Amino acid sequence: MRIGCPKEVKDNEFRVGLTPAAARSYVDAGHEVVVEKGAGTGSGITDEEYKAAGAKILDTAKEVWSTADMIVKVKEPLPQEYDQMRENQLIYTYFHFAADETLTKACLDKKIVAVAYETVQEADGSLPLLRPMSTIAGRMACLMGAYYLGKPHGGMGLLPTGVPGVAPANILVIGGGGVGSNAARVGAGLGAKVTILDVNPKVLENLTQIMPPNVFPLFSDSHTLEAELKEADIVVGAVLIPGAKTPKLVRKEHLKLMKPGSVIVDVAIDQGGCAETSKPTTHSDPVFVVDGVVHYCVANMPGAYSRTATFALSNNTIRYGLQIANKGVERACRENPALSKGLNMYKGVITYKPVAEAFGMEDLYKPVEEVI
Repeated sequence: MRIGCPKEVKDNEFRVGLTPAAARSYVDAGHEVVVEKGAGTGSGITDEEYKAAGAKILDTAKEVWSTADMIVKVKEPLPQEYDQMRENQLIYTYFHFAADETLTKACLDKKIVAVAYETVQEADGSLPLLRPMSTIAGRMACLMGAYYLGKPHGGMGLLPTGVPGVAPANILVIGGGGVGSNAARVGAGLGAKVTILDVNPKVLENLTQIMPPNVFPLFSDSHTLEAELKEADIVVGAVLIPGAKTPKLVRKEHLKLMKPGSVIVDVAIDQGGCAETSKPTTHSDPVFVVDGVVHYCVANMPGAYSRTATFALSNNTIRYGLQIANKGVERACRENPALSKGLNMYKGVITYKPVAEAFGMEDLYKPVEEVI
């Protein structure tokens, strides 16, 4: 199989789909690897490193897309890439279809095979290809919130760490999964008072046992959410329903409860965001203000720390990618139930039900086992 890795084109996206070590793994397994010239530059990886790993460097993205059987990326194809997708071509990347109807329709029209990192799910419920980026985004969330609390950036001018005689910030984390737990740890490390909400009693019990003493896990209901929003200086949206659109837990009317100059960091924006007023932003234009509340909704947060993110991601995607390349996607999905959950689209049909439900496309849905 020919594995292709084009350069990412999303705004300020410096990650790359393959590290040299991952390229070497594909080559050692008998596959050909082609990488777009300069694709790894943003992550500190040179073309020479890819060549040393056995990959071939191609001058343009068009050459990579037009010749590869399997495309390995980081972010979803953007409109300028739609025409480069080919029928039956396998694309292995983050898609987040449920938040993007245009992308969903484009991939259906092109009849690609879409294996989405974010829905590969092991039997224990873990999301091994989402976890590394959730960890980074979670750890970034309170840092970004702290930065935008600064008065020059639209915030209230509160230093989250506090100083002697002045209280630290109150940080509210909505969701106790990978993003939320990492955000809580960093917030606690800053010295803030951190409240973390979740609806799963087992998650809350675990958080109570493992979190520092300035983190307070609480059961999430509408009354508690509203009470905590009133006190919060930073709100981290960390809600996740795998592959599905995120529920809008923070309503527009809730913003009137919040302090002027407080900050929402909606990490869930990849799946639509958990605040009703959230909309995707970019690293070059990261924030906007609604009703006095600063919103940070960058849809590719880990791209800012690209070298760390690239290696963390590739370390996890390679083992599933090798199964796909070595066996073909059909056999790989039949033999590995975790990987079959990652198959979101197959040659013109949707194979992941939450995506079909997000846009009323149930007529285009077929279970994975019916198509492979």
